Amino acid sequence: MEELDLKQLIKIIWNKKWLIIIVMLLFAILGGIYSYYFVTPKYESSTTLVLAKTEEPVSNTVGGTAITQTDLNLNQNLVSTYSELIKSKTVLRKVLSNLGIEDIKEEELKKSISVNSVKDTELIEITVNNTNAKQAADIANEIATVFSEQIAEIYNINNIHVVDRAEEAKEPYNINHIKDIVLFALIGIVFSMAYILIANLLDTTIKDQENVERATDLLVLAQIPEISFEMKKIGGRK
Repeated sequence: MEELDLKQLIKIIWNKKWLIIIVMLLFAILGGIYSYYFVTPKYESSTTLVLAKTEEPVSNTVGGTAITQTDLNLNQNLVSTYSELIKSKTVLRKVLSNLGIEDIKEEELKKSISVNSVKDTELIEITVNNTNAKQAADIANEIATVFSEQIAEIYNINNIHVVDRAEEAKEPYNINHIKDIVLFALIGIVFSMAYILIANLLDTTIKDQENVERATDLLVLAQIPEISFEMKKIGGRK
């Protein structure tokens, strides 16, 4: 198998540029078909919760509740625990029951939920993805409600407050037509170039003077040029 230098590589690719362009366009069309007709749209909705003190006001504060550093540390430590409780079977089962959803199983719902805590804060973001935008928002909001009730029962405290309620998403988060088409086009370019290079490396036929010299290690002294003859009619004869 012969080796290719950079100059040969560029020459081979340039000579096959139309093949590369055609394959790229075909893959781009396939990417468009895949993106528009085969990707199931999914929607995300998020609700944000905050852990805050809800005890009686302290006497040295005016018209409010004092939040000490101890309270902040306690709430921050509870964030990780709360994040796990949000995805517990008890919470998810009640959410499905309250919303009357029967076509989604608990495990399936659990996989569609992501819980993130903002570092060094008392904020928890609950994100739900679903093929139905309204249902995603409803589930996220119901999780917040049920979770707050469960915390009140388990810890006998009421320190969960909703900062932002989930809203119905307008656009799916998993579909980007331009990105898909460009990605498929790039795959087409790579595929066609790989095919051209492999085909060229496996082709052992002699094509030009350089091939002869490389194969025999001999110097070519002369070569017969290719001549094309054009038949012309002379006196009505060919």
